[in-house]
Amino acid sequence: MVLVVVMGVSGSGKTAVGSRLAAKLRWKFYDADDYHSPENKRKMAEGIPLNDEDRIPWLCALHEILRREDSSRQNAILACSALKKMYRRILVSGTSAIESNQPEQPGENTALKILFVHLDGPIDIIAGRLEKRRGHFMPPELLKSQFDTLEPPSAPENFITVSLEKSLPEIVLEIEHAIFQGEAFLE
Repeated sequence: MVLVVVMGVSGSGKTAVGSRLAAKLRWKFYDADDYHSPENKRKMAEGIPLNDEDRIPWLCALHEILRREDSSRQNAILACSALKKMYRRILVSGTSAIESNQPEQPGENTALKILFVHLDGPIDIIAGRLEKRRGHFMPPELLKSQFDTLEPPSAPENFITVSLEKSLPEIVLEIEHAIFQGEAFLE
């Protein structure tokens, strides 16, 4: 059973990559944007960046979705910004990550095993994508705030970084290789 979170700033291609990978592997796909509260969507549409208080209930709900898939032994892919290390800890450990603000200790079985796939690329390329996107609640003006918030994953997090400058098929293939060659789950 594999859980993958495709992460990055708005416009990095999370939904396109995650949905294409899920379709190719015949896994379940979830888009975290679908789980934002109406209030969060309103704030973003008005150009107001979300803060931790806005994001934590959303992240906890996403953790529960991943926990349910894990309990059902279902492979799943979630497209989610997961910009901060704390946000990724919430996706892995739920509310216990908030209460302790510490990584799970060995032997505690509450933590989910998740591969984070960071779609990384230059701000100018992403800004160009956002300018072309229509009908999304996230305006291009908030991109700088996303880069300011971004804490790229680092050890000991379970992650790979993939350049979003590659083609969509190349990105999907790179992630697929990481999953099935076991690189992503080395202890």
